[in-house]
Amino acid sequence: MITVEQLQTLLPNNNNVQNWWQAINDVAPTYDINTNNRLAAFLAQCMHESANFTVLKENLNYSAQSLQRVWPSHFPDEDTANSYAHQPEKIANRAYANRMGNGDEASGDGWLCSGKGAIQMTGRANYQEFADSIEMDFNDVSDYLLTERGAIESACYFFKKHNLNSIADTGDIDQISKIVNGGTLGMAQRHDIYTNVLETLGGSTNG
Repeated sequence: MITVEQLQTLLPNNNNVQNWWQAINDVAPTYDINTNNRLAAFLAQCMHESANFTVLKENLNYSAQSLQRVWPSHFPDEDTANSYAHQPEKIANRAYANRMGNGDEASGDGWLCSGKGAIQMTGRANYQEFADSIEMDFNDVSDYLLTERGAIESACYFFKKHNLNSIADTGDIDQISKIVNGGTLGMAQRHDIYTNVLETLGGSTNG
């Protein structure tokens, strides 16, 4: 798959390369991420989304102004926004209430199931589906996503669920990026990482 030396080259400022290398090589092949093209596409998305495997949890520390801009329907006025500003748990519970399988604001699902992992998994329904797929108790998933293995496995699961391996075989990084991100944010960087990873691995294995 990938050597620890190759991964170190790709992640020169990450202090846990050994652990990430172990997780990638243990888990990725079990999800058929087993060619240079597939691994390059996978790592391009994971590295971009997680700031080179240094950020595994969604940043919900929003100012009042940002809350009104990002979630205008949940924070429609200045007073409401001010009462939630810079309180990540409260923000998550309100912003993610009653969607993605979450309960209401008081349930705490928004915070428990906020974005975590290398490709941030969000929402109780997604957490439960992932838990079922790996035969893990739902209550253990939140912590698991913040480990190297859990962060990689949840991203592999996302790739499998959305059939991204077959797209990776075509080299269509734009399409994969849009499925991962929902738009075109960071597209140039995703392409750059993909090219760099592919070169580091020794080039395309798709003929």
